[in-house]
Amino acid sequence: MGEVHTPVAFDFHTHHERCGHAKESIRDYIEAAITQGLDIIGIADHSPYFSYEEDQAFPRIAMGKSELPIYVAEVLRLKEEYCGKIEVLLGIESDFFPEHVEVYRRCFTPYPFDYIIGSVHNVDGVSIFNKKRWNGLTEKQKVNSKEMYYSLIEQSARSGMFQILGHIDAMKGFYPAFSDIQTEAVEKTLQIIAECDVAIEVNTSGKTKAVGGWYPSDDILERALYYGVDVTFGSDAHAPERVGEDFELVRQKLKEIGFTKWAIFRQKKKLLTSL
Repeated sequence: MGEVHTPVAFDFHTHHERCGHAKESIRDYIEAAITQGLDIIGIADHSPYFSYEEDQAFPRIAMGKSELPIYVAEVLRLKEEYCGKIEVLLGIESDFFPEHVEVYRRCFTPYPFDYIIGSVHNVDGVSIFNKKRWNGLTEKQKVNSKEMYYSLIEQSARSGMFQILGHIDAMKGFYPAFSDIQTEAVEKTLQIIAECDVAIEVNTSGKTKAVGGWYPSDDILERALYYGVDVTFGSDAHAPERVGEDFELVRQKLKEIGFTKWAIFRQKKKLLTSL
């Protein structure tokens, strides 16, 4: 791990049309990043569902398996094309399924990713964004769901496969009361993340959901600082106009909380840069 003392503007979490639920091309996101004055743009579209037999098991959620090498080649080609204008990084956002970790690891190994974002999108086989998943649950069942979510995030940190953990309280997206469910799981998870030396992102896509605001909450960021967890930034843009959204506001909020640096990645090596 090294340090870069000059502040840089960046966005490590952007998607594009290949995943089936974002719009426009990778080039459009790069151009948007240049317009926003960013120094670095990371492309991190949703990885294929490697454990399914079908090439593209969920066409509106993630790219097909056959698209992965094409995606990588396109990002690397654009990296060369835009050299000198903006730094383009090759990333990917991976779902985390503990039973399929080795399958995913094997599929990622051939490619020169600068970073991989590990995100938990499903708990007990149900999307964390499913608006009906909380209907009729007792308080105990709600606690169990939250604890299972954070158990999966812990396991993703321990897997060693990810440099960044995505939106670590996104389960509140369509259920803002999620944040009020009382459990020690969040605290324990942050300790594990710190021990594993994995960064978490401040993800500004929460404002596109019912909860509004960012992931994670200021309370979680304060505890992350306490435990020594590094942070990075991602808009989670699914449209070019959201690239870099709220970057400066996030920078100021992190300074207010007490952070002095945040993490960027190249070739899976962490660099800490001044806020």
